[in-house]
Amino acid sequence: MKKIRIILYDIREVLYAEFGRVFHDSTVLLIFFIAPLLYPVIFCFMYEKENVTNLPVAVVDQALCDESRRFIHKMDATPEITVKYKCATMAEAEQLMRHCDVHAIFFFPKDFATDLAAKRTAHVAVFADMSSFYYYKAALLGSNAVLIDEMHTIQLERYAADGLTGLQAKEQMQPVAYEEITAFNPTNGYGAFLLPALMMLVVHQTLFLGICLLCGDARENKRSLLVIPARLRTRCTHRVTIGRSLCYLIIYTPITIITLWFIPRIFQLPQLGNLYSILIFLLPFVLAVIFFGMTVGNIFVRYKVSPLLCFAFFSLVLFFSTGMVWPQCNMPRFWYNFSLIFPSTPGVQGFIKISTMGASLSDVRTEYIALWFQTGFYFVTACFSLRFIKKLKLFNIT
Repeated sequence: MKKIRIILYDIREVLYAEFGRVFHDSTVLLIFFIAPLLYPVIFCFMYEKENVTNLPVAVVDQALCDESRRFIHKMDATPEITVKYKCATMAEAEQLMRHCDVHAIFFFPKDFATDLAAKRTAHVAVFADMSSFYYYKAALLGSNAVLIDEMHTIQLERYAADGLTGLQAKEQMQPVAYEEITAFNPTNGYGAFLLPALMMLVVHQTLFLGICLLCGDARENKRSLLVIPARLRTRCTHRVTIGRSLCYLIIYTPITIITLWFIPRIFQLPQLGNLYSILIFLLPFVLAVIFFGMTVGNIFVRYKVSPLLCFAFFSLVLFFSTGMVWPQCNMPRFWYNFSLIFPSTPGVQGFIKISTMGASLSDVRTEYIALWFQTGFYFVTACFSLRFIKKLKLFNIT
């Protein structure tokens, strides 16, 4: 019992010392308390309007036929597109786009009606303003909806010419009835798809960055991290690792709950998972990030400014490696294995399944086990990195 009390006292001493270091560093306070709450709110406001409606477009109709006029009329009736200008040439339409009067151009070539009459593939060219992905998405969705409807209309006309009318023509056109439903994203919006992953990355990157800043500050100023107090000099470094990690865990538990539970509910993002499952899943995620940050900070960070320089670059790398931009099954094997180094990869995948898709812990056990494995592995590496520091005397021991 006496030994247990000594261990707990040592851990408490390191915990208090680490709290002192955190609350005496204004940069770390900004990273720990302001950034993880401010960034999600900004992102949610940016993507609050999930879809663009009534996108102003220009039409260049060189076909001047009934089919092209019908296509244009249907486009103007869609909620995504408003035909604001009808131009005679592409140069006129391009001028409108340069002045941001329109954000997309639809071009109907002269042979549009001829190709349809000859039962050849007719083409409609779409030029979208890529200054915003929303413009491209609205133009594509609106035109695709009209395209499918026009295909059905043309098929009905051809079946009618062959002597099939009414129900027979509809059965030939669509032998199997189907209905398109966007699962887990009722608004088909970009924000509902993107924001949960971004919020997880915000938690990952701010926690990781704050820990590395503390390590870099200590090494830069040639003073101890307060990670190895004099009375622990000859004792196991795992007590120091546990004490520091408890400090970060206590700080980030309420921040993580606010960022990943309350903010999505305030902005009405899809939330099908329950709080208990989310908390149980996030525990190994936060611990893995803490020990990962301690390992990297103890060994690689020499200056306080170094993590700030790498922050933007690695944030983009981590976002691509989560599988939200490109499916993990299509990634090259090397890059897929490389992505498993970071806790964000299984963390984002599991959190999306729980919060957005309503999965249970058993449904995400692969990601859950991976996070606990990372937690154990990085805890060991964090302890060895402290032992490495102590042997090489990279920090002054107080």
